[in-house]
Amino acid sequence: MTKTTFTREEIQQYAQLSPFELKNIFIDLAEQAQADKPGQKEKSSRQMLNAGRGNPNWIATGPREAFYALGYFALEESRRVWTADNLGGMPEKHGAYERFDTFVRRHPDLPGIELLAQCVQHGIQRFGFDKDEWVHELTDGITGDNYPVPDRMLTHAEQVVRGYLADEMFDKKAPADNLSLFATEGGTAAMCYIFDSLMKNGLLKKGDKIALMTPVFTPYIEIPELDTYEFDVTYISASKFAETGVREWRYPEEEVAKLEDPEIKLVCLVNPSNPPSLALSSRVANQIKEIVARKNPNLLLVTDDVYGTFVPGFRSIAADLPRNTLLVYSYSKHYGCTGWRLGVIGLHDDNVIDERIAQLPQEEKDRLNKRYGSLTLEPEKIKFIDRLVADSRQVALNHTAGLSLPQQVMMALFSLFDMLEEGQAYKEKIRSIVHQRLDLLLEGAQMKIHEDPHRAAYYIELDLLAEAERVHGKDFASFLEKNYEPVDALFRLAQQTGVVLLNGGGFEGPTWSVRVSLANLDNLDYLKIGHHLRSIFNDYAEEWQTSKA
Repeated sequence: MTKTTFTREEIQQYAQLSPFELKNIFIDLAEQAQADKPGQKEKSSRQMLNAGRGNPNWIATGPREAFYALGYFALEESRRVWTADNLGGMPEKHGAYERFDTFVRRHPDLPGIELLAQCVQHGIQRFGFDKDEWVHELTDGITGDNYPVPDRMLTHAEQVVRGYLADEMFDKKAPADNLSLFATEGGTAAMCYIFDSLMKNGLLKKGDKIALMTPVFTPYIEIPELDTYEFDVTYISASKFAETGVREWRYPEEEVAKLEDPEIKLVCLVNPSNPPSLALSSRVANQIKEIVARKNPNLLLVTDDVYGTFVPGFRSIAADLPRNTLLVYSYSKHYGCTGWRLGVIGLHDDNVIDERIAQLPQEEKDRLNKRYGSLTLEPEKIKFIDRLVADSRQVALNHTAGLSLPQQVMMALFSLFDMLEEGQAYKEKIRSIVHQRLDLLLEGAQMKIHEDPHRAAYYIELDLLAEAERVHGKDFASFLEKNYEPVDALFRLAQQTGVVLLNGGGFEGPTWSVRVSLANLDNLDYLKIGHHLRSIFNDYAEEWQTSKA
């Protein structure tokens, strides 16, 4: 892109794009601004700072080292069975633990071996695993020499991940009912599978009424608009203010009360929210529980809890409403592993989805029995969690379904790492990193936010219009609305300072708000972004003052 000036009409058109696509326009502008600077000194002062994406700039090294150490053991196991010019055999189960123990003692200096041994022992101690069965699953899994069996998730890996979710998503107070898990290619695949299977099984129909708790991750807004779904969407808006010009990003009771409408069949939420990055309050969780108990008992919830580990004492609504909730979790942000594509869907065995499928009209049951009839002689007994697996591979390829085994092993090692002291120390470290960055951003921007103990601080959403009213009053805010498009500030930031942010309106938030990722840049970069934000804001104020002269 070489264009550097835009009319208000052009900006208005660009604002219709998804924020993740609009971001590319800002990146082009920021890169062009750098290229236009002739001197190296000026270039360095105009370095592009892209805080538009949530990919973290940290990784968890310990569990990765353990993974690689396990790989060396697995290759030794393979060569033990069959060795001939780069050809090995499939690892054997009998005696696997004893051989692993010998390998650990024989290679004390191998990076990751000590943590790997701790993870293996913790699996045995906490979950009561058979030693050979457990070590063989890890060894065979990292080798990747078999199709996933069971296809939904490996037996031991599922128990480990269930324990991790109990610790981190349920604050170590999990519901008594069993949580069945489906390992997926990240949280994004989980979202696609859920919407698809709910439609395939007649639980949602084209044009049905659903609700979104906003602001929310953009795909939850865009998927319901596709011609496949065309859902009638009700927005539950976090519109509360703590004081003039300072948003609380909490849901008023009257907004949550919209869920009382029995025609609303599904509500989707990201918890902690994206972009405000706040965990759902107990007040709102209790109100939703009351609505399900009294007004809308068949309401389904999809809760995307990827940022839950960044909030001390986090408790998913899946713990409060286990029968009604599909839990989505991704390891991507906590462990810095977006490229690994590690996610899970969780559904408690006692759930309203299976009940509703059983209550479908006979014509619908016959249709579904035909759909899943190639899998079993009693297709009506297939649970929804297993229908998700079959649907993810068009049913016909169910026998080859499932997340790759090395991915499942990595997921298990990440989970076990969290259960150790080292993992808890790591968690506190990354929490402190994002909060430090938030403090630096606010210091530079001179903006005020509402203090909230349930803030994940992975992102921050700043409402520039509310800030305008807080600092200069309603007249200034009215001036901005009258003379500029809400995304004008983002164009200015990219062109004048090389800063790339996302528009909050694209997340169904206030149109003048901006989303800043606190995860993907160095700490002091956020101080610079804050200064640039304040500078742009001051430019508007000067223009306002000039207009009054």
